[in-house]
Amino acid sequence: MLILLLKFYHFGIDFNMKRVHLIIFLSLIFFNTPILGYSSDRQKIPVLTSITYPDSLQKSRFYKAKARSGDGVYSLLRRYYLLDSPCNLERFYEINGLQRNASLGNNKSYYLPILLYSYNGRSIRSTIGIDDWDLAIRIQKYNRSLMDAGVRTSDYIDNEILWVPYHEMYCSEETRSEEEENPSSVETRIFPIFGKNYEKVPLKNESLKGKIYYIVSGHGGPDPGAVGKIGKSQVCEDEYAYDVALRLARELVMRGATAYMITRDVNDGIRTKKILTHDDDEIVWGNYTIPFNQKARLFQRSDIVNELYDRNLQVGIKDQRLIAIHVDSRSKREQTDVFFYYYPEDQESAAIAKNIQKTFEAKYKKYQKNRGYRGTVTPRDLHMLREPQCKAVYVELGNIANSFDQQRFLLPENRQLLAEWLMEGLIK
Repeated sequence: MLILLLKFYHFGIDFNMKRVHLIIFLSLIFFNTPILGYSSDRQKIPVLTSITYPDSLQKSRFYKAKARSGDGVYSLLRRYYLLDSPCNLERFYEINGLQRNASLGNNKSYYLPILLYSYNGRSIRSTIGIDDWDLAIRIQKYNRSLMDAGVRTSDYIDNEILWVPYHEMYCSEETRSEEEENPSSVETRIFPIFGKNYEKVPLKNESLKGKIYYIVSGHGGPDPGAVGKIGKSQVCEDEYAYDVALRLARELVMRGATAYMITRDVNDGIRTKKILTHDDDEIVWGNYTIPFNQKARLFQRSDIVNELYDRNLQVGIKDQRLIAIHVDSRSKREQTDVFFYYYPEDQESAAIAKNIQKTFEAKYKKYQKNRGYRGTVTPRDLHMLREPQCKAVYVELGNIANSFDQQRFLLPENRQLLAEWLMEGLIK
């Protein structure tokens, strides 16, 4: 900028013009006012120079990109590494004025939840007005990852435009200590995957901050899993496993964890009916269709988990776990309790499974003193225990054919208790 102003002086710009340019230059130095910048694809856009509250942000301060042929919302956001936080998805729909699950037009441009800041040439922290070193490192790695992927054509140091994912700035806040006395003060975030009635998720505390959980509910798509009957109604494993999985994910997120719902259904949030209607429109993380072939289905899920695991490990997150949730099918007469599998010789996963088992045992002693609890923990060589790189536990909620076991997951309040007890066991 200084060189450019000197050139204006050199070519004899009149005094008034010189004064205008000098005022702009000084305001950039001393008052940190917004300037016009250019993105890597030559868009002319207002660029932020300091933190601004999100509700006051204008659309033009978000990065704008064209959708490729065949792009959906998920594939577009995935290209820019924005799918790690549901908050980005919510913001994308909002700033583009789109309904959820809207389709994208070929070669049409959309605002992405990427904030653009004028890089001051000194540091990321001073550029956006933060003190958090770890956050600055994540933002730096984010920009470099986009460079490596060819999404950015020039570095923020060179073109002086820093890209900051929206969720890094506005989707998490410090725990409010007065939350129990004043619930209205608790930070609430929006996660559409939980459904309209449950999408607002309070951040109760941050006891699980920095921990990652991959929640994999069994079957889905073309495979309903185990099937049972309640009178004339048919009940399918995938629907009940998914509902418990959603409830578990919500409990974890409420405590500051990052929870990935690997199996997903954009229409079915948390449900409160006994008979959950079966459908086959489930997808997996990344908006991929679930294949018919069982082997392909399993590798699809383990590959997604491993990809996310590697990405999170690269930024230093080591505490990552997987929990696969299923409903078993046995003889109608065979009543079971919730039981667990772990991969043979993996003692850490065995310990996690035993912690959950002990939690269930303690709950049964408290709430069903005369019944007892007989849930087991055993080793088993299953794909979703063997293939994922993170420690994994496999849960069977009961026998879908047994009328007593059915009550454990038919009643919505019981599904909620299952989720809460699983959560308590996981975080021990």
